[in-house]
Amino acid sequence: MLADATIATLGTALRRGRLTAVQLLEECLAAVEECDPALNAFITLLAEDARRQARTADAELAAGRDRGPLHGMPISLKDLIDVAGGPTTAASRVRRDHRAEADSPLVARLRGAGAVFVGKCNLHELGLGTTGEESAYGPTRNPHAPDRTPGGSSGGSAASVAAGMAVASVGTDTGGSIRIPASACGLVGLKPTHGEVSLEGVVPLAPSLDHAGPLARSVRDAATLHHVLTGGRGDEVLPAAVRGARLGVPRGYLLEMVEPAVHTAFADCVARLEADGCGVEDVEIPHAGETPAVYRGTQLPEAAACHREALDTRPDDFSARVRQRLEMGREIPAVDYVRAQQARRRLAVEVDAALEGRAALLLPTLPIVPPRLGADAETVRPLMLRLTQLFDVTGHPAVSLPCGTAGGLPAGIQLVGRRGRTVELLALAAGLEAAVRG
Repeated sequence: MLADATIATLGTALRRGRLTAVQLLEECLAAVEECDPALNAFITLLAEDARRQARTADAELAAGRDRGPLHGMPISLKDLIDVAGGPTTAASRVRRDHRAEADSPLVARLRGAGAVFVGKCNLHELGLGTTGEESAYGPTRNPHAPDRTPGGSSGGSAASVAAGMAVASVGTDTGGSIRIPASACGLVGLKPTHGEVSLEGVVPLAPSLDHAGPLARSVRDAATLHHVLTGGRGDEVLPAAVRGARLGVPRGYLLEMVEPAVHTAFADCVARLEADGCGVEDVEIPHAGETPAVYRGTQLPEAAACHREALDTRPDDFSARVRQRLEMGREIPAVDYVRAQQARRRLAVEVDAALEGRAALLLPTLPIVPPRLGADAETVRPLMLRLTQLFDVTGHPAVSLPCGTAGGLPAGIQLVGRRGRTVELLALAAGLEAAVRG
């Protein structure tokens, strides 16, 4: 049941007495026992704490206290996020002795909304990668194809939801790390506007690029989590009317290296949207091709600064490629970092211009099907980041929706909205969801 159920449908069953929070949690824990030995989605399971939380949720509902849509819902968390009293490993030996003194603000908000925390999920070490293979706890596997990556760096979060081990998760996104695994695992993944969700108590990678947001089974569920993460109760986002909505497809650099199977899935999705009354037109982002250089010139120096102490004192506790990328960040001159920030501002203006008069931009999330585990990282990493990293650089909200399959594997389509208008983007995504899924 949990592989397909949404927060909305489970919440209805909970409130009508057809299900209890304890029963729901036990189904998740049974799925963990069955699936996680093969998938390796979790680093730390919080089973006993979760059982206590579920019993409390049931007692509160029985007493007439309803905390909102997340009340009693089993949620997983990427293991960059602090939960009081437990480890936050960031999938790195560097942090093997860490214990969180307090909940991060985003966890405190979820806890206040009645969420039940199943466990902390595996990731690409420090969030510095796209496949989930470089982890001190071993790689995570894709529930749809265990020989494939679930995407990264929030791959454990995505796998936990796709396999029914949690009903939703919270991940982080610095270059695509929510949207990439959402696409690879057939989920909805939201990167909100930069700065919208607090990152206090979240292990940083590159603070000016880092975002936190939900992975879920529907836009409505993602909107519920986003509302709670930004300080609300999780009230429903109503779908926007889509007939007449104008969508811009950024041709050129962003669509130059899309695999044929992904291109077919994207073209089919565009045709469905046009049949539903959307206007789809080409747009230009003139300097989009500069994005990888701008991203590297920002992410690597910031990551090296964030992890400088461990890099100095415990370099051998990093995996080899992660350490190599952190050391590369130390070699980037300050003048190049400043130039990258100047180019970021220009790219943000160009994305704003492409959105002028349009409801959203529309493009695939991944230009390739999820790669096989063991594929050459230096080849697949830039491809997996190619269509997502621009919007971390500019800070625009972006959401990935499932859009069928490509080569028999899940495929995603990405909607990009105006900065500061994440809720409007979610409303549009909710209106388009049925047509996008096909």
